[in-house]
Amino acid sequence: MENFEDLKILVEQWSHQGIEYLQKIPPTQLYAAIGVLLFTTLLLLSIRLVRRTKSNTVLLSGLTGSGKTVLFYQLRDGSSHQGTVTSMEPNEGTFVFHTENTKKGKIKPVHLVDVPGHSRLRPKLEEFLPQAAAIVFVVDALEFLPNCRAASEYLYDILTNGNVVKKKTPVLLCCNKTDKLTAHTKEFIRKQMEKEIEKLRASRSAVSTADIANDFTIGIEGEVFSFSHCRNKITVAEASGLTGETEQIQDFIREYIKP
Repeated sequence: MENFEDLKILVEQWSHQGIEYLQKIPPTQLYAAIGVLLFTTLLLLSIRLVRRTKSNTVLLSGLTGSGKTVLFYQLRDGSSHQGTVTSMEPNEGTFVFHTENTKKGKIKPVHLVDVPGHSRLRPKLEEFLPQAAAIVFVVDALEFLPNCRAASEYLYDILTNGNVVKKKTPVLLCCNKTDKLTAHTKEFIRKQMEKEIEKLRASRSAVSTADIANDFTIGIEGEVFSFSHCRNKITVAEASGLTGETEQIQDFIREYIKP
C-alpha cells in the first residue's frame, strides 16, 4: 500500500512538472509542435489506409491464341472451353478462385482482367497497367517457336512500360498447354525469350530516342540479358487451361493479393 502511495505522489509530481514546462513554452512553439504531431499522425494513418486499399487487379496478357481466356474461366469457375477462344474485348471479373470456395473465413477477391492479345487491341492494356498489382503473361508452350519473336516483343513492351518499372509490378511468365507431350519446357521458353529480348535491346538501342515509344530500358549494360536483371520480379511457371492445372498461377497471384 505504501508503494502505491509513493507511486501516486511521484506521478503527481511529474504531472505538475509537465504542466509547468508547457506553460513556459511560447504559444507559437506549442501550436507548431501540436501541428507537427497532428500532421505526422494523419500521414501515418494515410499510409496505413493506402496499404489496406492496395489494388487487387491482376492482368492476363499475351498473344492471341495463347489460352488466356481459357485460364480466366478455369480460375473463375473451373470450366473448360475447348478450342481457341479469342477475346475482342477485355473479360473482367472480381471473384475468389473456384478452388477457394470451400475454404472457411473471408477471402479477398481478385479482380482479374483478360486483355485481348490482338495487336490492334493491345492499347487497352495501357488502360489497366496503372492499377495492376501483378501481371500474368501467357505463352503457348505448344506453338512457342513460331511465336517466340512476337511474344518476346510484347513482353519487352510490358517490361519497359513506365508504370510497370516504377511500381516494380511482378510478372509471371506462364507457359500454358504444358500438358501436351510436344510442349516446350518452361526452362527452354525462358532462355529463348531472354535471347530474343537481348536482340531487341540491341536493335532498339540503335534507334534514336525520338523513335522509341518505351519509357525505360531493361537489363544491365554490358551484360547479356536475363530476367533477373529486371527491376521487378519475373517468375516462370507452367499451366494447362484445358486440364485445369492452374495452381502455380493461383500461388503467384496470392503472393501479392493476400487472401
